Amino acid sequence: QVQLVESGGGLVQPGGSLRLSCATSGSIFSINVMGWYRQAPGKQRELVATITSSGRTNYADSVKGRFIFSRDNAKNTVYLQMNSLKPEDTAVYYCNLRGWSPPRDHDYWGQGTQVTVSS
Repeated sequence: QVQLVESGGGLVQPGGSLRLSCATSGSIFSINVMGWYRQAPGKQRELVATITSSGRTNYADSVKGRFIFSRDNAKNTVYLQMNSLKPEDTAVYYCNLRGWSPPRDHDYWGQGTQVTVSS
C-alpha cells in the first residue's frame, strides 16, 4: 500500500510561482511512472506532467517551459515547480503513482492541493 500526500498549494498572483510537493510512503515492488494531474471546476482531470522510473519527464503543452517536475529519491518526494502562473492554471492538483506489486498493477492518488492564480 502506498500513500501520497500533496502540499504547497495556495493563492498566487499571475506571473508568480509555487512549488508543490508529493510525499510518498508505504511500499510497492516497482514504480513505473509518477504524475501530476489537475482538475479545474467543471472540467475533467487532465495530465500536467509525468516522470518515469528512469527520470524521463513529459509535460502537457499548456505548461511546457513553465513547470518543472523533479524528484528527491532520498526523501521519497516529488515536486512540481510552477513558474509564470496563469489564471487558467487554477485547479486542484493531484499526485499519482502507477506501479506494480504482485500480482497486479496499482494506481494511487493523493487527496489533492488547491492552486488558485488570481490578482
